Amino acid sequence: MEGTTLDIRVQGPAAPAVVIDAKTYTLTPESVSVQAGIMAGEITGMRVVERIEKSSGRVVSPARLTGTLKLINTSTNQSVRLVAGKIQYLDDQWRPIEIEESRTDASFTFSAYGSERLDPGQQAAHGVDVVFPAEALKAKKLKGLRLTITYILFPYREEAISFGVSIGGQAD
Repeated sequence: MEGTTLDIRVQGPAAPAVVIDAKTYTLTPESVSVQAGIMAGEITGMRVVERIEKSSGRVVSPARLTGTLKLINTSTNQSVRLVAGKIQYLDDQWRPIEIEESRTDASFTFSAYGSERLDPGQQAAHGVDVVFPAEALKAKKLKGLRLTITYILFPYREEAISFGVSIGGQAD
């Protein structure tokens, strides 16, 4: 006689759905013109988003600053390779507000193919999504931002080469 195994699954009541609430805080102004050396542009759509479990008030996703950084190379004779950007949050004394140790700094890289190099007059847009210090959100003591852009300059050259040619007889 062979044995038969019967698996029975007992299911209890379904767990209640967890509702996540996204709290969005706008920054004023929402867009700012920026200038760093030969790089000019603006950062737009700045806001801080924090995700919280509605029933418990527990932070599910810590606050992050998002926006779009648009840059243009204003040089007439140099190309740039965009490397990285970093945002510092400044308090009412214009001192940096520290980010919690468990989180990374507010840096980002320009890594999309083609957007990291800007020839004279070219523009690029880059999404910014970086950590935001919880202390600045709770105390509402944020009074400024400092954007640092790292880029490498390349001389932009255009040269012409002239060479002689002549038209011979018609080829068959």
